[in-house]
Amino acid sequence: MPKFLDVHPMKGFDEETLRKWTLPAPVDEFGVKPENMFYNKEEDRFFCLLDAPNKEAIEKHHARFGLKCEWITEVETTA
Repeated sequence: MPKFLDVHPMKGFDEETLRKWTLPAPVDEFGVKPENMFYNKEEDRFFCLLDAPNKEAIEKHHARFGLKCEWITEVETTA
C-alpha cells in the first residue's frame, strides 16, 4: 500500500494527544492506517506518516477529526 506524509498546524494539540493517535490502530473505513507522527513545537506543525490507498482517503480520514491537511505527498521509505 502507498505511504503518504501530511502536515497540520499543531495548535490545540499536545504531545500526549499525538502519542495516543500514534498507538497501533486498525485500518479505518477509508483504508487509512497511521504509521507514525512527528512534530515540531517551534514551527507549530505535526506530520503524519500513513498507509493509504490515495490522497482523497487521507483527506476523509482527517476530516473525521476536524483536521485539514496543509499538504499531502506520497513518499517511499528505505526500510
